[in-house]
Amino acid sequence: MTMSDEATFDPVTGHHLKDWGHRPGKHFPVLLEKANAMRAEGYGLVRIRQELDGMAPPEPDTLALRAPGELAFSENIEISHPDEQENVAKVRATMRELMRTPTIEAGAIMPDACPAGPEGTIPVGGVAAARNAIHPGMHSADICCSVMISDMGMADPGAVLDAAQSVTHFGPGGRPQGKRYSLPVDLLDEIRYNSFLCTQKILGMAQAHLGTQGDGNHFLFVGRSRKTGRTAMVTHHGSRGPGAVLYKEGMIAAERFRRELSPETLKQNAWIPADSEEGRDYWDALQIIRQWTKTNHAMIHDATAAVAGAEVGDRYWNEHNFVFKRGDLYFHGKGATPAWRDYADDASGLTLIPLNMAQPVLVTRGLDAASGLGFSPHGAGRNFSRSEHRRRMGSVTPDQMLKAETEGLDIRFHAGAVDASELPSSYKDADSVVAQIKSYGLAEIEDYIDPYGCIMAGDVPPFWAKKKKGARRGA
Repeated sequence: MTMSDEATFDPVTGHHLKDWGHRPGKHFPVLLEKANAMRAEGYGLVRIRQELDGMAPPEPDTLALRAPGELAFSENIEISHPDEQENVAKVRATMRELMRTPTIEAGAIMPDACPAGPEGTIPVGGVAAARNAIHPGMHSADICCSVMISDMGMADPGAVLDAAQSVTHFGPGGRPQGKRYSLPVDLLDEIRYNSFLCTQKILGMAQAHLGTQGDGNHFLFVGRSRKTGRTAMVTHHGSRGPGAVLYKEGMIAAERFRRELSPETLKQNAWIPADSEEGRDYWDALQIIRQWTKTNHAMIHDATAAVAGAEVGDRYWNEHNFVFKRGDLYFHGKGATPAWRDYADDASGLTLIPLNMAQPVLVTRGLDAASGLGFSPHGAGRNFSRSEHRRRMGSVTPDQMLKAETEGLDIRFHAGAVDASELPSSYKDADSVVAQIKSYGLAEIEDYIDPYGCIMAGDVPPFWAKKKKGARRGA
């Protein structure tokens, strides 16, 4: 078959090769050269694909798991309560299995550590440092879950809480049309041009979910600085739908590499090589999602200040479900806060550690402790599951428990009934966690934001239950 002088054909690109199952690498230029030489001779894509199938590079050597106990991890946690005994035992077991992952070179657990999945899954309050590897399962689906604080001056805290309730959005899904915030155009363009993010689903969620906080342990907290007496607002949430979809796509990509590079590695610990094309795109996607999340926080804070008539002063934030590059290692924090000064371009040196709705939010300065791989805890953590907490309630109702545990505070559940699993008794003892932060030298406490009140989603039925119920009605 020959090509006439008049005929032209679009060239074969790297996207074709990836669609045909070829992994980007040093052999790509050779494949493209061969493919486009055939294209110039008039061959069709089907024939070219068949020809290239025989030119795949040899299968790489696979990486075996480390031997049990070969690589140790550091502990920054004490057993201060009988419930802690079982909790710490489970955390140790899951970390021992995690440390067998061939990319991992160091690990640590924080005072708020608690299990977060099957054995071998990084726990909440866990840190893992990997070489040339980004592990989506180690930052979790709630990518860039984070906290932001804004100084609201001498505004009345009740007025700030009222204003916040009028502008924020808790519960599943996004904002309805007509009540959405505008996504900055430059951020929208970055989403469009990233290979992991440029789907209609993510683009739609990036706009609809802006100005939302979700459910679970996400909150909006208002209190006063113990140091200055000024009102402060703190928000806690992650990247919502856009981050959840990116996580799913990241796990799919990581699984392809796991099967090729290390089939013995647990699926939840699969990784994307950082020096691969997918790795570079995924790293960029993480930074875009980080910016989206920061924008989400800031829009809620600015809208609240506008309604309350408050003048915003200092503002800073920090994430605790993310990946941070330091030197030639990628540090994965799952419910762990970076505690070194320049972990990001916008790092202020100050970080926030919430404890529970009835306790202050700690304003801390990280100490870059070697035992914590430079991290500090992100909160109080749990010693037992939400379902176990409900079991222990016995005949006490959520409303009765709320009144007993938050007397004098203004606690609001925006989208549902009282969520007992978010009350103070469901978390570790706050004083014990603070004592451990100090004893392990993880951070210095510079201020306390004493609580006035907070807003949470509440006990909201899961979205899939609503869908199922709706499906039955329509049957």
